[in-house]
Amino acid sequence: MAYQTTESLWTPEHQIFRETVRHFIATEVEPNVDQWVENHAIPRSFWLKAAQAGILGVDIPEAYGGPGGDFLHRLVIAEEIGYSPAGAAMAPSLIADGTCEILYRSANEEQRRKYLPPMVRGEMLFGLAITEPDSGSDVSSIRTTARRDGDDYVITGAKTYISQSSIADAFMVVARTGDEPGSKGLSMIIVEADRPGFKRGRALKKMGVNASNTGEISFDEVRVPVTNLLGEEGRGMALCLGGVNMDRITWPLIAHAASQRALEETTEFVKNRKAFGQTIFDFQNTQFKLAEMKTELAVGRAFLDEVIRDYQAHGKLDTLKCAMAKMWLPEMEARIMDTCVQLHGGAGYMDEYPISRLYTAARLHRIFAGTAEIMRVIVARSL
Repeated sequence: MAYQTTESLWTPEHQIFRETVRHFIATEVEPNVDQWVENHAIPRSFWLKAAQAGILGVDIPEAYGGPGGDFLHRLVIAEEIGYSPAGAAMAPSLIADGTCEILYRSANEEQRRKYLPPMVRGEMLFGLAITEPDSGSDVSSIRTTARRDGDDYVITGAKTYISQSSIADAFMVVARTGDEPGSKGLSMIIVEADRPGFKRGRALKKMGVNASNTGEISFDEVRVPVTNLLGEEGRGMALCLGGVNMDRITWPLIAHAASQRALEETTEFVKNRKAFGQTIFDFQNTQFKLAEMKTELAVGRAFLDEVIRDYQAHGKLDTLKCAMAKMWLPEMEARIMDTCVQLHGGAGYMDEYPISRLYTAARLHRIFAGTAEIMRVIVARSL
């Protein structure tokens, strides 16, 4: 099986890269993902292999150790990891490599040269620390503080639902550096995990996506130099939003690719499973359900292609269209996954079948990187 993408969107270079990513997933991810699920963690050796394959920091310029690709290379990764059932267990970890892009976009020259090369080599892992126990989508309510004390910031607070929490070497932490209300007083600061006062909390148990580590971290009077500030004080929200459209198109692409895989797995299953003297596929109800899903996938693909073509034409992502994609595609995915599990019958509830992991991972996609409800607010503002 292979994901059927729209070939006209991609250059020959992107297609060659797609084959590289596809081969890497087949040889380094799919054979090992069951063990990672058992361990609730991906080993550090994986990141070194990913770096050797050239799929880390794909849009980082060569001057900082990157391969010098573009954002479309990241979208290729999203499609391929979304299409693989193994990706359903670990996609947030691989997509978290996008911290490279955030750092490149936000950092000064000294910070870029210090952090980007080891990140691209897979030797240094970053986490993005935004969400807190009392603040999810409402970033403006963040309570973690970074008090200026001479040439240091002193950071106090706690974060939760943090990807890479147990293994990251450093975190980009959004904290309150000023007294301004709401988001105006927020800044983004690099905090290395070996700083005194930094603590890793418990790893959180999740419904699915269990190869991807998620947990809590806290800061008890953690001192970092002011040179660890990314950008300017009070610009933390802007730095977060600078990459938000990238997330809002990445996850719909993953949702579409996963839905395509679910449909293919289900079609094969119903053509081989018999009931009442015929295959499940022979029932008209089954054929109608498959036809509906195929049509939804075609409509979703057409809209995703439009968003990508807009990016190619203008060099930036359309905020409204990205919000619409993030709202609709994961909800489409939810409908498809539910139908596919139903057509599998009892087998659909068994983890040995790919549809089981695809189903539980899909539930995250309506929440991750901006809930469907927040996307509706954004779309409604355009009316």
